[in-house]
Amino acid sequence: MHDNATPHSENLTQQWLQRYGWRILPHPAHSPDLAPSDFHLFGPLKRHLGGMAFETEDDLIIELRNWFDNLDVDFFRVSINSLLSRWKKCIDLHGDYVEK
Repeated sequence: MHDNATPHSENLTQQWLQRYGWRILPHPAHSPDLAPSDFHLFGPLKRHLGGMAFETEDDLIIELRNWFDNLDVDFFRVSINSLLSRWKKCIDLHGDYVEK
């Protein structure tokens, strides 16, 4: 599932997808209910950073790296696996917004 951004539509990418037999599912543009970064990543990150103040951009970058480095591998697995149910809900709702 991806949009038609240049990295997704390059010949090399298309050849790789064909070689491994991956199907391309259409993805509505700017769909926060189907983008793992929106529904799974940014909420926990926002809660983690809430109330913190950073003196410099480098301080923020260090905190972000620490947060990502300490995430459990299941954090990302849950996100990707939940796409299946969200995609089905989106299809069942004919593209309307998908709630949790």
